[in-house]
Amino acid sequence: MPCTTVLVGRKASNDGSTMVARTEDAFFAVKKTIVVEPKDQPKKYKTAASHLEIELTEKPMRYTASPNVDTKDGAWYATGINAANVGMTATETITSNPRVLAADPLVKLQKAKKRGEKEIPGGIGEEDFVLLVLPYAKTARDGAARLGALLEKYGTYEMNGIAFNDEKECWWLETIGGHHWIAKRVPDDMVVIAPNQFGLDNFDLEDALGTQKDHMCSADMKGFIEKYHLDCNQNGKFSPRDVFGSHSDKDHLYNTPRAWFMGRYLCPWSHTWDGEDAEFKPESDDIPWALVPDRKVTVEDVKYLLSGNFQGTPYNPYSNQDTGKRGIYRSIGINRTGVSSICQIRPDVPDPIKGIEWIFYGSSTFDAALPIYTNVPDIPKYLKNVTLDCSTDNFYWASRLIAAMADSHYATCIQLIERYQNAVMTRARQIVLEYDEKMIKSKDFSLTAEANEKLAAMAREETTDCLNKVLFDATSHMKNGYNRADN
Repeated sequence: MPCTTVLVGRKASNDGSTMVARTEDAFFAVKKTIVVEPKDQPKKYKTAASHLEIELTEKPMRYTASPNVDTKDGAWYATGINAANVGMTATETITSNPRVLAADPLVKLQKAKKRGEKEIPGGIGEEDFVLLVLPYAKTARDGAARLGALLEKYGTYEMNGIAFNDEKECWWLETIGGHHWIAKRVPDDMVVIAPNQFGLDNFDLEDALGTQKDHMCSADMKGFIEKYHLDCNQNGKFSPRDVFGSHSDKDHLYNTPRAWFMGRYLCPWSHTWDGEDAEFKPESDDIPWALVPDRKVTVEDVKYLLSGNFQGTPYNPYSNQDTGKRGIYRSIGINRTGVSSICQIRPDVPDPIKGIEWIFYGSSTFDAALPIYTNVPDIPKYLKNVTLDCSTDNFYWASRLIAAMADSHYATCIQLIERYQNAVMTRARQIVLEYDEKMIKSKDFSLTAEANEKLAAMAREETTDCLNKVLFDATSHMKNGYNRADN
């Protein structure tokens, strides 16, 4: 699935929190946000895409999820935070190369070709990962290790990157072929930028196959690389990106420019991104997987990155200037996004309120991020009661409507969008601060549900106001307008 991911280590953030964030660019999938209670977690799970049946015998925890409203193609839980304050976002579709895929083929469903022949189930994939891993992960490392074991046992039918975070750590896992994988702990002072491309550009195989302090991988990884002559690195350097990934023409239009935009925003002074002598350009193959940002990173920064459309560059599709380069690269904030989230685990509050999930629906260029406490028995109706039919009664469809109208009238609507986004963020932060203080003082953490209802009511108020204004602006600029009065 075409997505963009950002991971923030605890020493890279302004408040010491860890963050894993992603846009799920799911071809206009209608999404909602729910809580999955242990009693609702299946004991036997069957994948929709590959018809694989898996027994889930362990005791699950409660967790949030953002599934498709239409479940005919599977769960697609996308993202969430569990009761142990472990966040997960899955998945970022990544690239590979024929050498890897020939050595370890993807495990795809083999349908029966004739009567009497049995089909052979495929492996696990994007639709399954959150449901199979998040309810059972006690830590971020635990989540990566569990997913790695599942990949080795069942295989996968696609290439993906998956992120986990807890109070102290973020981990990033990338699949390799059908059954192999590597995972790395994000350095605490760094931010990871992942745009649909195999990302890891450094990895300690000795650590992964030894003490596993900061790295993990399939047990046979070293032999796998040697047997199939996969190592294309020079001078003793080991870059997984050069071994398992790609540097295709498509990458240079679809993937690397997004990394360039995010790196340019995070490190405007320590690296050179523009001009003929730039250290990194939009089509550079060596843009780092992780960077130490020039200043501490906030939730607002992450939202801005996930909303990016090459603002301030010649590639901005909304630019009034005919640069000859408008829209040539794939933006981060695109029209077909279903849901985006920022899973934030905070270190300076009690355990019951550490987890905050910032949810935003539709095209991230035009939507607003709403935080919810995740230690709750239920989600407000404004986020969970979503139908397949368009309606202004929920956050998902209201966000989609705003984006569809504002896109066509960007020059006059963008100030309305910016005011809306800032209003939701400001009022949401005020509510979170208010309820953090209330709950810490009273030790009544059941107030998380009340706080979420207040947050949802605020979001509805601001979203309706924005929708009214954008609709008026769009109507005022219709092509069938006529200035002469009728009376």
